[in-house]
Amino acid sequence: MTGVLRSEWTKFRSAPGAVWLLVAVVAVTVAGGAATAATLRCPSTGCTGDPAEISLTGIQLSQAVVAIVAALMVGGEYRTNMIHTTLAATPQRIRMLIAKTAVVAGVVALAGAVAVPAGVLVGRPMLADRGLTLALSDAAVQRAAFGSVLYLVLIALLTVGVAVIARDAAAAIGVVLSLLYVFAILAQMVPDAELRENLREIAPMTAGLAIQATVDLASLPVSPWRGLAVLAAWAFGSLVVGGVLLKARDA
Repeated sequence: MTGVLRSEWTKFRSAPGAVWLLVAVVAVTVAGGAATAATLRCPSTGCTGDPAEISLTGIQLSQAVVAIVAALMVGGEYRTNMIHTTLAATPQRIRMLIAKTAVVAGVVALAGAVAVPAGVLVGRPMLADRGLTLALSDAAVQRAAFGSVLYLVLIALLTVGVAVIARDAAAAIGVVLSLLYVFAILAQMVPDAELRENLREIAPMTAGLAIQATVDLASLPVSPWRGLAVLAAWAFGSLVVGGVLLKARDA
């Protein structure tokens, strides 16, 4: 297994633009949160809102970059037909998928571990100027930060599974972004209130990002950790289906 992991790491490290995409994850996360905090407009009665969510708004943008990173890690091999070489070197296809998933999860976790604290630290003084306190010692804020890193990792795993199913990076990116953004938008547009609430509970982005909430938790469609579990179920499901198809189909 060590050799397979080393091989997948080498592929990632040598892929054109891979490192820069991880840098983009950090930059977009920080810039998105900073821009939201800087442009926050408050009524005369004072600012309201969740300071943790505001400072981590950039996650809603950087998740798209994470999806690109993960999709290229899998789909790029199908595009260049390198997948035949990979499977010839590692006939145990599930072992190859596990190694590829581990490498993607590891690099995204590293990028997230840099991006999330940086986003919180950059946004904190801007929010303080508007009367919103972001207490780093608060357990809820720490949960939001740690959960946001896990959120990015789960988006990466979801994308790996979809990319194995689609065997095409562009198609995988399109499917994942539709699940994240289009599903969330459509869920908000459903006229029936009960159905709308049910869709929000299972939408991967809406449910997963509940982990960032630190105030007014009763208004959420799903509790923070349960919401992240919903996203984990999406990711696990895509990997299981991808693994079954990987074994059943020709390369």
